[in-house]
Amino acid sequence: MFYLLFPLASLRAMTAGAVIFAGLLTLVALGCLKDRLPKDGGREFAVNGAKSIGKPRGAGLILIFVFVISALLFLPASPELLIYLVLAFVEMLSGYFDDASDKPWGRLVKGLLDFGVALVCALTWLANNPSTFRIAVTGATVTIPRPVYACLIILLIWASINVVNCSDGVDGLCASLSAVTLFCVFLIAQQLNQDGTYSRFVLILIVVILAYLWFNSSPSVLLMGDAGSRSIGFLIALSFLKLGYPLLFIPLTILMILDGGLGLVKITLIKVTHRNPLGRVRTPIHDHFRKNKGWSDTQVVARFTVLQALIGLAVICAFF
Repeated sequence: MFYLLFPLASLRAMTAGAVIFAGLLTLVALGCLKDRLPKDGGREFAVNGAKSIGKPRGAGLILIFVFVISALLFLPASPELLIYLVLAFVEMLSGYFDDASDKPWGRLVKGLLDFGVALVCALTWLANNPSTFRIAVTGATVTIPRPVYACLIILLIWASINVVNCSDGVDGLCASLSAVTLFCVFLIAQQLNQDGTYSRFVLILIVVILAYLWFNSSPSVLLMGDAGSRSIGFLIALSFLKLGYPLLFIPLTILMILDGGLGLVKITLIKVTHRNPLGRVRTPIHDHFRKNKGWSDTQVVARFTVLQALIGLAVICAFF
């Protein structure tokens, strides 16, 4: 919208305006509205789960609302972008209503909603982009059949939503890892001189997440809940698609994959084989380090974030 009001404004000025607007609006909105959010009831089996009881939960409602408003104001509108913003909003609403529900929604309901969002995203992507991606190691461009690519997009989105959601169990962990991942995507996009629209799309999301950390750093006074983690997971998957290197999702989110993904593997193997192949390893992995290794919440966040940042920098230096 501001592109129409200020057509002569420079790209740098528009980007700076987006950063300031999104950051300040997130801080003000969270500060003013946090007490109106539903309260967390704690998680019976989570390490230190009782510490969350009574804290405002569902801040993702505010985060994603600010992100969508900022994107609409500071990015050139297109039908494709609008669909992605609507899908992020839908994912946020599904998580928020689950957060606010007296009885949490089952995995089947949430899985079907995620599938619907992923399917619409895949169809939108294929209607506006080629079914190609690049491999960082070789620089080669790979073209695959569009139905296969659609399935891979759905798988990427499902994986991203779930691993990001699973990492949201320690104050500041999900937001910190998400910000590091997205900042690596932003740096690669800048290095490749890609379309500024989606690099600024990623930058606005980073700013919103960092502003949320003001309230969520340990000891937190506010929790994003599924409303934030699930929609951020969707947007992270989308950022890798737009980057053109979807396989980089693996190294650039490896700490979240290990943290949440092992839990999904463990549950699946227990149901299929009726055995626990991980033995005494607790999942998510952040609970293993807190309970079995004696790490504090701050140590978990700092060490996981440092490792992810080092891996991200290594990927950027090696391939870009």
